[in-house]
Amino acid sequence: MSKTRLHAPARDELDPEERMSRDELQALQLRRLQKTVRLAYANVPLYTRKFDAAGVHPDDIRTLDDVNLLPFTTKDDLRVSYPFGMFAVPMDQVARIHTSSGTTGLPTVVGYTKNDLAMWAGLVARSLRASGVRPGMRVHNAYGYGLFTGGLGAHAGIEALGATVIPMSGGQTNKQVKMIQDFEPDVIMSTPSYLLTITDAMVAAGMDPRRSSLKAGILGAEPWTNQMRLELEDRLDFDALDIYGLSEVMGPGVGNECIETKDGPHLWEDNFLPEVIDGDTGLVLPDGTPGELVFTSLTKEAFPVIRYRTRDLTRLLPGSARPGMRRMEKITGRNDDMIILRGVNLFPTQIEEIVLGIPNLSPHFVIELTRPNRMDELTVKIERHEHASDRASDIASALLIHRVKDLIGSSVSVLIVEPGTLERSTGKHKRVYDLR
Repeated sequence: MSKTRLHAPARDELDPEERMSRDELQALQLRRLQKTVRLAYANVPLYTRKFDAAGVHPDDIRTLDDVNLLPFTTKDDLRVSYPFGMFAVPMDQVARIHTSSGTTGLPTVVGYTKNDLAMWAGLVARSLRASGVRPGMRVHNAYGYGLFTGGLGAHAGIEALGATVIPMSGGQTNKQVKMIQDFEPDVIMSTPSYLLTITDAMVAAGMDPRRSSLKAGILGAEPWTNQMRLELEDRLDFDALDIYGLSEVMGPGVGNECIETKDGPHLWEDNFLPEVIDGDTGLVLPDGTPGELVFTSLTKEAFPVIRYRTRDLTRLLPGSARPGMRRMEKITGRNDDMIILRGVNLFPTQIEEIVLGIPNLSPHFVIELTRPNRMDELTVKIERHEHASDRASDIASALLIHRVKDLIGSSVSVLIVEPGTLERSTGKHKRVYDLR
């Protein structure tokens, strides 16, 4: 028997901004954009220099379309301003500091005033409510705490909504399972790859994941496909929803799927102005056209960002459950995740989508890039399903090779390994190993 599912909030439960018409929302966006641009120009030296070099002044921003006059901000801009050069308020007004992981160089440093933290908590609470969470429910928070924005950002939003937070953080997977058994949370917040690890651990502990108390998972911090959604929903008998955010723009809660539609995150446009651009030319693309996602913050005080290039690939679509606010197609890749293999562009999520459609293969795989001679080679190292025979695994391997060639246009090798062989995610999962 299926468990009781969470349901959408009533209209009178929504924030006033969620009920605005498109015209009302755009009028609010323009006022907030003008204020943010003035703040950034007056208080952030990098923006003063970039605006002056582009020949643009805050007074030039008279319509929303005038945001196109402003220069882009990149991760490199944030790094050259390390640590606090992007802050628009004095340090004694900065209530909290977070950073990115910094795995590819200096971390990006972001700051928050008390008002910023309250706004952030409110948007995460809005995201939770859109997912069907209500005050009094228990939420198991398996995002990592610390300098990463996920754990504390989710924590504050859970409390702001009036739900009960279980601050588990990442890691200690067997303890995660025990807390889910003992505390019976309604909802879990996690990366999708780590929830897969937790689900495997439930099975190893003799627990049926479908009989757990979990009714929904609010998942983010890494690209994941709709095939992964279906895999998790089938294994846990719950709803899997996508929460979107990144530290440079705020953290989790920039947008979230609505449980009644699950058709891509609605962006909370009262606080963020999104654009999609051609990654090569920088030209703005019309809604519905795939490209690189760009954000301008509209309400942040300590760390305003102007036209920040996220490197995330998506397209903007009309709102559905929240008609006044646009939504974005599910992020399944980033510009910097793209692998060029003998002239063919591919993304790890394309491999994931194919893998999850083949019986007798598990969702646990990694990609290894090598150059044994002059040509790059890609090997998908993947665990067979625990019930698959050697013969079934061989057939699945051949099918994976065929479908990658047919659907992506590239030749790959497949190495089937035993269940439990590959390292499990405890947060953001490392999928690609470049051994060239």
